[in-house]
Amino acid sequence: MVARRDARLRNIVRELRRDRGMSQAELAEAVGVTRQTVIALEKGDYVPSLLLAMNIAETLGRPIEAIFTKEVG
Repeated sequence: MVARRDARLRNIVRELRRDRGMSQAELAEAVGVTRQTVIALEKGDYVPSLLLAMNIAETLGRPIEAIFTKEVG
Protein backbone atom coordinates (compact mmCIF):
# COMPACT_ATOMS: atom_id res chain seq x y z
CA MET A 1 0.00 0.00 0.00
CA VAL A 2 1.34 3.43 -0.95
CA ALA A 3 0.77 6.38 1.38
CA ARG A 4 -0.97 9.35 -0.17
CA ARG A 5 1.27 12.37 -0.31
CA ASP A 6 -1.65 14.77 -0.12
CA ALA A 7 -2.87 13.34 3.21
CA ARG A 8 -2.65 15.50 6.32
CA LEU A 9 -3.13 14.67 9.98
CA ARG A 10 -5.85 16.79 11.57
CA ASN A 11 -6.30 17.08 15.30
CA ILE A 12 -8.53 18.70 17.89
CA VAL A 13 -5.84 18.98 20.56
CA ARG A 14 -6.38 22.73 21.04
CA GLU A 15 -10.12 22.35 21.63
CA LEU A 16 -9.75 19.43 24.04
CA ARG A 17 -6.89 21.10 25.90
CA ARG A 18 -8.94 24.26 26.37
CA ASP A 19 -12.00 22.24 27.45
CA ARG A 20 -9.86 20.72 30.22
CA GLY A 21 -8.58 24.15 31.24
CA MET A 22 -4.98 23.26 30.41
CA SER A 23 -2.38 25.65 29.06
CA GLN A 24 -0.05 24.66 26.26
CA ALA A 25 2.78 24.54 28.80
CA GLU A 26 0.80 22.22 31.09
CA LEU A 27 0.02 19.81 28.26
CA ALA A 28 3.63 19.92 27.10
CA GLU A 29 4.89 19.07 30.58
CA ALA A 30 2.33 16.27 30.98
CA VAL A 31 3.42 14.54 27.76
CA GLY A 32 7.13 15.35 27.91
CA VAL A 33 7.59 17.81 25.05
CA THR A 34 8.22 21.54 24.74
CA ARG A 35 5.50 24.17 24.53
CA GLN A 36 6.74 24.93 21.02
CA THR A 37 5.98 21.34 20.01
CA VAL A 38 2.42 21.67 21.30
CA ILE A 39 2.02 24.95 19.41
CA ALA A 40 3.26 23.35 16.17
CA LEU A 41 1.02 20.32 16.71
CA GLU A 42 -2.07 22.47 17.28
CA LYS A 43 -1.32 24.48 14.12
CA GLY A 44 -0.92 21.30 12.08
CA ASP A 45 2.76 21.97 11.42
CA TYR A 46 3.99 18.92 13.37
CA VAL A 47 3.04 15.26 13.03
CA PRO A 48 3.54 13.49 16.35
CA SER A 49 5.01 10.05 16.79
CA LEU A 50 2.52 7.32 17.61
CA LEU A 51 3.74 7.23 21.21
CA LEU A 52 3.31 10.99 21.62
CA ALA A 53 -0.16 10.85 20.07
CA MET A 54 -1.09 8.07 22.51
CA ASN A 55 0.25 10.08 25.47
CA ILE A 56 -1.73 13.14 24.38
CA ALA A 57 -4.89 11.06 24.03
CA GLU A 58 -4.39 9.56 27.49
CA THR A 59 -3.71 12.98 29.03
CA LEU A 60 -6.80 14.50 27.39
CA GLY A 61 -8.95 11.51 28.30
CA ARG A 62 -10.07 10.66 24.78
CA PRO A 63 -9.38 7.79 22.38
CA ILE A 64 -6.60 8.55 19.92
CA GLU A 65 -8.95 8.21 16.94
CA ALA A 66 -11.21 10.92 18.39
CA ILE A 67 -8.31 13.38 18.46
CA PHE A 68 -6.32 12.59 15.34
CA THR A 69 -7.85 11.98 11.91
CA LYS A 70 -6.40 11.71 8.42
CA GLU A 71 -7.56 14.35 5.98
CA VAL A 72 -7.04 13.62 2.30
CA GLY A 73 -7.09 16.23 -0.40
